[in-house]
Amino acid sequence: MLLKLRFVLLCSLPLLLRPQPVMSSLVMSRAEDFIDWWQHTVFYQIYPRSFMDSNGDGIGDLKGITLKLPYLAETGIKATWLSPIFASPMVDFGYDISDYRSIQPEYGTMADFEELVATAYGLGIKIILDFVPNHTSDQHEWFKKSAQNDPVYRDFYVWADAILDGDNGPHPPNNWQSVFYGSAWTWHPERKQYYLHQFTKEQPDLNFRNPEVVKAMDEVLTYWLDKGVAGFRIDAVNHLFENVNLDNEPVSGKTEDPLSYSYTEHIYTKDLPEVLEMVQHWRRLLDEYSATHTNGPTRIMMTEAYAPLQKLMDYYEDESGVHGSHLPFNFHFITDVGATSDARDFVYNVEKWLIYMPRGHAANWVMGNHDNPRVASRFGPASVDAMNMLLLTLPGVAVTYNGEELGMLDYREISWEDTVDPPARNAGEENYKDVSRDPERTPFQWNNETNAGFSSAEHTWLPVHPNYLELNLAKQQEATKSHYKVYKALVELRKSVVLRRGRFTIEPLSRAVFAFKRTLKEYNTLITIINVSAEPQLVDLSEFVDRPQKLVVEVAGADSSYEPGTSFLATNDSLKLPPRSGIVLAAHQQFMGEQRRALVKQLIKSANVVLVGLLMYKLWRHKWTKVNFNQHHLMY
Repeated sequence: MLLKLRFVLLCSLPLLLRPQPVMSSLVMSRAEDFIDWWQHTVFYQIYPRSFMDSNGDGIGDLKGITLKLPYLAETGIKATWLSPIFASPMVDFGYDISDYRSIQPEYGTMADFEELVATAYGLGIKIILDFVPNHTSDQHEWFKKSAQNDPVYRDFYVWADAILDGDNGPHPPNNWQSVFYGSAWTWHPERKQYYLHQFTKEQPDLNFRNPEVVKAMDEVLTYWLDKGVAGFRIDAVNHLFENVNLDNEPVSGKTEDPLSYSYTEHIYTKDLPEVLEMVQHWRRLLDEYSATHTNGPTRIMMTEAYAPLQKLMDYYEDESGVHGSHLPFNFHFITDVGATSDARDFVYNVEKWLIYMPRGHAANWVMGNHDNPRVASRFGPASVDAMNMLLLTLPGVAVTYNGEELGMLDYREISWEDTVDPPARNAGEENYKDVSRDPERTPFQWNNETNAGFSSAEHTWLPVHPNYLELNLAKQQEATKSHYKVYKALVELRKSVVLRRGRFTIEPLSRAVFAFKRTLKEYNTLITIINVSAEPQLVDLSEFVDRPQKLVVEVAGADSSYEPGTSFLATNDSLKLPPRSGIVLAAHQQFMGEQRRALVKQLIKSANVVLVGLLMYKLWRHKWTKVNFNQHHLMY
């Protein structure tokens, strides 16, 4: 009987252990788990001047952005960062602010902004503003009053006396250069002093050693928070403080031109310790605002600083554990890799950020912006889908510059007459193309109509790229396959629990191919594989995947021969990747559900009790049989 029971139990276990239907990699979490809204979102940067013109003047505006917000919602975007929209003479196209509390008239009105915010929030999109604290416009009332030695504003900016050199006249106080070429000092005839400007001479630097400046900027932040924004991207944050003694910076040896920004090592004008203290001060402001205004989301800060990695990590959290920026921008995909980089370079740049990042913080990955050539121009048009796969399946936050979802290209043939970028104009007609940022700022290509659907004007502020007839959103939305559809599929895939919470592993499979996977117990593993070489590659996943499994295509490139849903086994050389391409796979596994696991455990426990009982019963019977036998033997 005992043997029969054991046999029945063994036969029934396979039925109980039979796997449930495979859980799709798109299974949604029932709760937001531990992730705050900003820790896994896609921030979509809009350059307002080039996004959408609603009134036909050739310049993008706020109403144009509002008009196109449904497009962002349809794409799956949940947060957008707007480049500066404040009142400005537009010397540096909004980064020279003349009034922090007013909207630039050519962009619209405050009512237009309030409508934009309300519409965005109605669509589930949060608005982030570009905050430019390092400098103002020389047309700002603060600067005008400071130049007049107004006692309230006298020390709002960085002023210094000239160095007198006999008959040669006054000289700047030191050898500091502007980022945009030339001396960082300009003589002001009314005040009879030099003022500091680390960018154009029309952008005087504020003096953050003056508590009144800090107070004034705090009030600006609070003003816009009250308008409903979810946070700020802080521009050029590591330029906020300078050496108080105005010491000369050491010569770098990189160039013999004393007016070039590369002429000196910027040890007295960038990355000073006080910068971190100011970032931490603003973090406290945002945290306190969030705590007292609980009807809105966590208000956040993203910071722009091209700085050494260790310094950037202090922006997250310093050695004492004091928090600063929620997201110190990670520009390594812009600055440290390019078209000639191999798989090892990409893996190294991903891992070094994650290794140095303090625990408990969110990684972020910036693939492009308004200051650098576009993805399709840096890596080549064939790489667009692969780079978006990389950006959108890594852990943490992804930052996309408008147009990168289409694979828009820089328009490098903009004429000298149409060039408006300050550094390009400073470089002159012979050299302007080498430094101009205009090519990556051309209008968004909505369709194949006049001016790519951006504007009805005869002349737009920058010329539209001529390739808009073939490369535009409308055409990609209608196509069976396109860069836009790949991008949208990736944004949808980011909703998966695995990409939100899964563990991360990355390694180069060769010099040409790297792969990374996201794993989470009870969910299908997601694997991203990218070929960064100019040659097709046969990819062996047999060692990268734990054991031979069925791999299912989740997202493939617009030109890929693989279709979503295609499956194959992870055997040697089973995957063929074209040049500069990528693919996202799900490793389908079989899982036992929690209820079934609990049932099996209970069954085994009950079976053990029954088996022990039967064993005791057999022993008891055996004992009394033996006693009866002995008694019977004695009687006879």
